[in-house]
Amino acid sequence: MKWIPATRLAGLAVLAGCAGAPTAVPPAPAATAPAITGLALSSPGRSDNALLERPFAGRNPANPNCVGENLSPALAWTGVPEGTRSFAIVMEDQAGRAGLGVNHWTAYGMAATLRGLPQGAAAQRPAAFVMGANTLNDRAYLGPCPRKGNAPQHYVFTLIATSLAPDALPEGLTKAQLMEALQGKALAAGSLVLRFAH
Repeated sequence: MKWIPATRLAGLAVLAGCAGAPTAVPPAPAATAPAITGLALSSPGRSDNALLERPFAGRNPANPNCVGENLSPALAWTGVPEGTRSFAIVMEDQAGRAGLGVNHWTAYGMAATLRGLPQGAAAQRPAAFVMGANTLNDRAYLGPCPRKGNAPQHYVFTLIATSLAPDALPEGLTKAQLMEALQGKALAAGSLVLRFAH
């Protein structure tokens, strides 16, 4: 019988034990959702892309597609960037007017300390913001008025943090005029989509 050194026998035993034993694998780190950063706009109690109820549709006796009470949804925002002095907001239906688009609301001059608006605030004329002009050239908020039977239309609310003082812009600007005035003054934006059909 061939003699094998004791040190080699010990090494063979270790190898044999390793071959039959499962190798310990460190557990994978737990997956974590990425932290939300930046300006974020939401409607309390609703998810993004939620369907609005009938009272949130527009109200206009001259338009049979305006079947609601012209309530604006409550809005809230977080992640305000440093240097913000005021906010602006627009609400659009890009599919409105057969794809030409409808601007339902233009507002600006909201104080940097605001973190939201209560339900119905957009349809009023409070001191909280300066009212711009919508597609009808009214200094007012107009809720959704899609054609009856259409698929739910998408209403995009866009909040813009700006470096402008709240009283920097005059009342009655259209969306295009507001965007022009915000060139070089916009710091960040967040958006929310809500839908309506009847």
